[in-house]
Amino acid sequence: MKRIKFTESQIVKAIKEHESGKNVHDLCRELGISTAAFYKWRQRYGGMEVKELSKLKALEEENARLKKMYANLSLVHEVFKEAVEKKPLTPDEKRDLVDEMVKRISHRQACKCVGLNRSKHYYQHKRGDDNEVVDALSLLVEKHVSIGFWQCYYRLRRKGLKWNHKKIYRIYTSMRLNIRRRAKKRQPERVKKPLFVPETVNEVWSMDFMSDALWNGRKFRLLNIADDYNREMLTMEIDYSLPALRVIRALDELKQYRGLPKKIRMDNGPEFISHKLDEWAKENNVELVFIQPGEPTQNAYIERLNGSIRRELLNAYIFHSLDDVREKVEEWMVDYNYHRPHQALNFKSPVDLLQEI
Repeated sequence: MKRIKFTESQIVKAIKEHESGKNVHDLCRELGISTAAFYKWRQRYGGMEVKELSKLKALEEENARLKKMYANLSLVHEVFKEAVEKKPLTPDEKRDLVDEMVKRISHRQACKCVGLNRSKHYYQHKRGDDNEVVDALSLLVEKHVSIGFWQCYYRLRRKGLKWNHKKIYRIYTSMRLNIRRRAKKRQPERVKKPLFVPETVNEVWSMDFMSDALWNGRKFRLLNIADDYNREMLTMEIDYSLPALRVIRALDELKQYRGLPKKIRMDNGPEFISHKLDEWAKENNVELVFIQPGEPTQNAYIERLNGSIRRELLNAYIFHSLDDVREKVEEWMVDYNYHRPHQALNFKSPVDLLQEI
């Protein structure tokens, strides 16, 4: 049997006919329904008009919509709470979240949603003065560049500073000391010494590096070694690279026919501060005298000589190869040592002063 669907207006009309005196069985036979179905209609729609039914339907639809909205909001709320609980937020992060939420909901609801006590949100932390800890850590890492946090902590403890390790670590990280630091290679502290004026040969030598370029743009270097007493140019090594071993070889060659000085004055170049040159100097009883960084005037003799080499040799010629450089250097050294008068030597040449001794 085909099932017929009745509208609310048809149901109300059937109930009205029954109320007007029509027999239930006859009405049910006409409509093709059972008496039980009719009594259910009367129980639900009895005493109602068609207009009231339309209002009821609208209210039911609104109620269904609100229930759906509430269910969605409840689901989102539960998911949000679970997310906050599974990924714990710090109190500061919760405070920031509450600050954003109170723009749309109440403060109480926002705190309850993120699980933050209202008093904690109102609390304003007053941090103490950490300058003393900062200064202590700065001194430690400046002197011991490779130590980590726990070394710093126990060193401070040994000094009698009873700061909590959590406080020290907080300041340690805020100073970004937990990030690996690239320690700068440190040189020993150089003490300023007066420019020593030698009284005889082989008492003090000076040496220094210079650099220039060939015609093709390739760089080359010069190692200049001179005797401070008579301003004699002892040797000039020329090559593309002059490491510490080349410096030692040049000094050994001078040792064969000239001997070695008591002191050698130099700057803080990597070739001069090498361990190999230091070991050579100790084996040959030669004192290495280093000038202060950035103070070339403390090695004035060789700097004056470098100026002459730059003006009279390097800036005066164009060099195509290292052989050209060595040839011109040899000519210049002969002229400088044998023929050039020096005002500081009473207009004598370095070799003339050497022969008078």
